[in-house]
Amino acid sequence: MTGRRRTSFLPRPVKTAALSAGALAACAALAVGCGVVPGVTGGSGDDTVTVMTWAPEKTTATNEPGMPAMAKAYARWVNAEGGLNGRKLRVLTCNDHNDTVDAAKCARRAVNEGAVAVVGSYSQHASSFLSPLESAGIPYIGGYGVTDDEFKSVLSYPVNGGQPALLAGLGEELGKSCGPVALIRPDTFAGDQLPVLFGSGLKAGGHSAAADLRADEDASEFAGQARQALRRASADPLNKGCVVPALDERTNTFMDSFRRQRDDYPTVRTASVLGSVDQSVIDATGGASGPYEGAYVTGWYPVASDARWGPMKKVIREHAFGDNRIDPADAGVQTTWIAYTVLKKVVESLDGEVSARTVRRALDDGVKVETGGLTPRLSWRFEDMTAVVDFPRVVNADVTFQVVREGRLVAARRGFVDVSKVLESNAY
Repeated sequence: MTGRRRTSFLPRPVKTAALSAGALAACAALAVGCGVVPGVTGGSGDDTVTVMTWAPEKTTATNEPGMPAMAKAYARWVNAEGGLNGRKLRVLTCNDHNDTVDAAKCARRAVNEGAVAVVGSYSQHASSFLSPLESAGIPYIGGYGVTDDEFKSVLSYPVNGGQPALLAGLGEELGKSCGPVALIRPDTFAGDQLPVLFGSGLKAGGHSAAADLRADEDASEFAGQARQALRRASADPLNKGCVVPALDERTNTFMDSFRRQRDDYPTVRTASVLGSVDQSVIDATGGASGPYEGAYVTGWYPVASDARWGPMKKVIREHAFGDNRIDPADAGVQTTWIAYTVLKKVVESLDGEVSARTVRRALDDGVKVETGGLTPRLSWRFEDMTAVVDFPRVVNADVTFQVVREGRLVAARRGFVDVSKVLESNAY
């Protein structure tokens, strides 16, 4: 860092506070919590800023090991540069195992260990982890956006439009060019929202609803769903149909089944969203000769080859120590980077105490975060939020359209596309 004296991370005496049982009960009753619970510190007398990042790892369903790994690399980098405004960044990580009980355990650990925020995380179990965070007043910064609750809780500060924006944007784009459309999605509570979101985009593009095909979240093969999808998408011989798998990392398994049957349906095209498809998936399925060639893919951010990812890639090279869990093209890793960019800006905006309360106040009061063009400028004041009834915390409804050309995921058009109007006009 230039122009700033490097501050050592020698510990100062830590002040603790105890709450009576009655005061604790009163705190838990408040929607946003008191921000102070037994064991939570982080005031002006503490030189360490503690946060947590969680994600599922080593499960039979969705896994995002790169997110906590990216958080650790970020901490090593920022601490080597003098910390956050001179304070050492301490990152706790937790595996929620795609399980409601473990997700709640991660949240309770964040509370017990004095985290001032949960940053850049992934979990499908918002109903389990938000309650402990809300009781303690701990903000949730930059969740992956896989659940509706992340766009409703007053303690959630999303950095992207989540699955709502991706599905609505993809639907609008395909609605202009596809014949019959078949959507394949997980048979889960989170998956139940996808047809409605995707359908809102199709409607905006002048299209009818897609065929909704469900699949087990941890299925090992999808031959039946692939057959159904191909038949539905080829129902109109005059218009090329589209098959849209939205199965997170199980999309690769689906495409293996899809590819074996596709020769009988040569006119059917594919499309998906980042998180279900990235460059590594395209490479693994044959690149230019694979089933994704020509496919549209909707993302939140610029393509991984964009120069704006340079600072993140530099940190990965110099501070990840070859950790192969971190893929700079992974949307989860990218979200964690942006979420920690937010945290850094917030802490730098604070003159004194760094706590869950002061971090939350800075976010609510309108701290503005520039992300180097990876997103629009981010701010979470009431007036910055969209008018989407079902997703009131959305402050960034921009998406990017990408396409697979010669086996590479490249930008289909320049810049971002704002899909907030689609979400607003088709709220459910």
